[in-house]
Amino acid sequence: MKLFSQYHSKRMLVSGQGPVVENARVLGFENVVTVDELRMAFPVLDMVDLQRRPKSTPLPRNDFPAIEGVLLLGEPVRWETSLQLIIDVLLSNGNPGTGLATAPYPHLPVLASNMDLLWMAEAKMPRFGHGTFLLCLETIYRKVTGKELRYEGLMGKPSVLTYQYAEDLIRQQAERRGWVAPIQKLYAIGDNPMSDVYGANLFHKYLQMVKRDGAEERGAGGLWKPRPSATQSCASILVCTGVYSPKGPEATRPAQDAEEAPFHGHRDFSFSPGLMEASHIVNDVNEAIQLVFHKEGWAL
Repeated sequence: MKLFSQYHSKRMLVSGQGPVVENARVLGFENVVTVDELRMAFPVLDMVDLQRRPKSTPLPRNDFPAIEGVLLLGEPVRWETSLQLIIDVLLSNGNPGTGLATAPYPHLPVLASNMDLLWMAEAKMPRFGHGTFLLCLETIYRKVTGKELRYEGLMGKPSVLTYQYAEDLIRQQAERRGWVAPIQKLYAIGDNPMSDVYGANLFHKYLQMVKRDGAEERGAGGLWKPRPSATQSCASILVCTGVYSPKGPEATRPAQDAEEAPFHGHRDFSFSPGLMEASHIVNDVNEAIQLVFHKEGWAL
């Protein structure tokens, strides 16, 4: 998010939960409006909850500055409110109190992070993640307008940009420690085949393409050019303490049926069964670290 500096001064509607304003400012966004602030400014927009509906029709406002973009940091608490107001902003070109006869397209810029459809908590089955919220938003927008919701930036695993950024941070840490030898091999540990494994393998594929074809490394749609990389590979390590379970259907599904399996990835990433196959499968993070030590020939 810090790389998209051309949006940092724009008035952005931010969605998520927790200290979203503080989080957005840490990322560089200087002028943000929360969904709750927008709802309070235009109370007639939020009509699902009968208890929150205004008892009388408020006077229309014309002093609320137009919103210039949407920033989606994570799943909100009241999905129906956030979905409604984000769609209102997109259809009205940032002026939800007025509305437009024809929805503009392309719509206002949308930046989103965290595409996981599901995540694992204390429950026996996975819970909805921000990817599920994005799916709802995309589906509603397409149903209402007949057009696809477009993202100016889609960050988080399995985006290659996320791994480029992580690689750059690791390189900076190595430099601060005075390590001279370049880091040539990365290990990515995670519990979700669709985000963690898919993303690590996609980045490995990207590294091989750069190495083979001599292609120029790119990041953030040309907004940020990563430094030349010495990294040659990225190995994916899948742990069994989260979304993935060795007793689950994804662990026992025949290989020939992989293409018929439901695709839990984001719409903007094509389904490639091979990218969901981990380099290694271990029980937990401790075993993953031990595996890395063994692979690198380090004493435990």
